[in-house]
Amino acid sequence: MRTRLYITLLASVCAVSAAAQTVTLDSCRNMALRNNKAIMMADRNIEGAGYQRKAAAAAYLPGIDFAATYMYNQHKIALLGEDAKLPTMSFDPATMSYKYNLVTNPATGEPVRDPATGSVIPSEVAVIPKEAMTFDIHNVVAGAITLTQPVYMGGAIRAMNEITKYAEQLAVSMRNSAVQDVVYAVDEAYWTVVSLKQKQKLAQSYASLLDSLQYNVNEMYKEGVATKSDCLGVDVKRNEARVALTKVTNGLSLARMALSQVCGVPVNTVFTLADEELSGPVSGPDPAETDMRGVYERRQDLASLRTGIKIFEQQEKVARAAMLPKLAVVAAWSFSNPNTINGFDKRFGGGFSVGATLQVPIWHWGGNLNKVKAARAATSAQRLQLEDAESMVELQVSQAQYRYEEARKTLDMTHSNLASADENLHNAQYGFKEGVLTSDDVTAAQTAWLQAHSEYIDAEIGLHLCRVYLSKVLGTMNY
Repeated sequence: MRTRLYITLLASVCAVSAAAQTVTLDSCRNMALRNNKAIMMADRNIEGAGYQRKAAAAAYLPGIDFAATYMYNQHKIALLGEDAKLPTMSFDPATMSYKYNLVTNPATGEPVRDPATGSVIPSEVAVIPKEAMTFDIHNVVAGAITLTQPVYMGGAIRAMNEITKYAEQLAVSMRNSAVQDVVYAVDEAYWTVVSLKQKQKLAQSYASLLDSLQYNVNEMYKEGVATKSDCLGVDVKRNEARVALTKVTNGLSLARMALSQVCGVPVNTVFTLADEELSGPVSGPDPAETDMRGVYERRQDLASLRTGIKIFEQQEKVARAAMLPKLAVVAAWSFSNPNTINGFDKRFGGGFSVGATLQVPIWHWGGNLNKVKAARAATSAQRLQLEDAESMVELQVSQAQYRYEEARKTLDMTHSNLASADENLHNAQYGFKEGVLTSDDVTAAQTAWLQAHSEYIDAEIGLHLCRVYLSKVLGTMNY
């Protein structure tokens, strides 16, 4: 029982601590960057691209391989179908040459021929037994250790190394783009919470104003100064204010959950944001003059396209390498059992061998040439895609700049309207107390006050988002 109470108290303390935790915009960004799955996957892609680059560099070095095989054969191998009978020769001093030992006719001295085949009949033969030329190959084991050193592969190895290097750069650019997307999403969720928090306070203030107005109207009704219609009208406005407060409170809870989800923490985690108390105009430097060439250099998506062009150019070289000669040096130590190094021997035996291989493509019916043309066409398409993307970026920058200028001017106008709305509400409340104005005039002034403050909050948050979006499209975002 005591343990359960301790756990309950500990959980309560942790919950209060989590609820009291105050975080800044940078803290939310860092949490999101640490916990975002897309960025984690991008990191793994960069890691994999690094391994591929190392694997491509290994192609410059000699490769050492080992291969072995075992085979069982049903039959022995016999080089003779039967015993071989070979004719012999004797040296003739009279002619100083060797002559076959043949059976001759004593009367004529001519060689005697076989009536069946017509061939001469030797008088002496050397016999090679069939068993002497029969070898046991029931169990054969063979293997080799080979070393292959590429000398010239038509430039394919160098091109593949360049491709893997650019692929690693592409993975980094894609990660940077993902980081910018995450940062913008965090900023949007962060300022949405701040906006709804301010609107919640505004709705509470508006509801308090209507509560005071309802009390005053009810007192005036009791004195016979106001009508029942005045009371009902204020009640309707008060109920509408309560409904609006409930909606904005629920929206604030959902926005906090969305911020927690973007930051990669449990959605029930409650943060107290450092900027929840907006005070004064939005601070921050105005964007400098736009240099589109600098924008093109900083934009990560355009950097990815430029890297893609370099990859396609190297793929052209890989395709061209199929049309060029290839030279490699090969060394091997091979063994087998049985071996034939010194006759047929049923033991392991082997030896070294060194050589070179040369492959020269001669004619492939245009297949390799068409591969080169296809790679060249893909490179041209990638260049056109880069040009199209640059024109779209220029339009995007112009739109972001117009949106920023519009948001800044809107903030200035809404800020100037606040004083007018506050003074109008004060005059309406004073006139109502003096009996000059009606409750409808007061509710109208309160509604105008609510709208002016709500528009100011929207303008202030909008300028925050326009500034971060402009930094994103200009490529100046520092994350």
